[in-house]
Amino acid sequence: MKTILAKIYKALKFPKGIQLALMRLTQDKFLVGMTGIVFNSRKEVLLFRHNYRSHAWSLPGGYLKANEHPSEGLEREIEEESGLVVSIDSPLKTRTDRKSARLDICYTGVLIGGEFHPTPEVAEYGFFAQDQMPRLRSNQVILIDEALKRLHN
Repeated sequence: MKTILAKIYKALKFPKGIQLALMRLTQDKFLVGMTGIVFNSRKEVLLFRHNYRSHAWSLPGGYLKANEHPSEGLEREIEEESGLVVSIDSPLKTRTDRKSARLDICYTGVLIGGEFHPTPEVAEYGFFAQDQMPRLRSNQVILIDEALKRLHN
């Protein structure tokens, strides 16, 4: 059945806008999330104490908006949630979560400046050395370990 529909779709040669609209109606959708491992000048990792997560402290992150590059989206999310300005520089890892239909792209970057202000999402922030971090989810600890290994190589 899919083969017949694909042939009909190709034969009709819809304009690109209609093609995209049909694809959005018929294809599975994924959320695209970004997670950041942001270092300060002492190579400490930025963590946020979130107001809504089960683990109070975690890496900064958020969801991608349409027409936005993931690194730009992560820079935007961090500034919106905290007032801090960062430069997101290198992709670290891409993960998928099939249960939640989420694709998560992890990047590393550095703090540039800004001034922290609490928001409805983030109560406080801190930069933590690897041996001084609060309790984090295990998947975030793995990402931090990998980022620090790359940083020291």
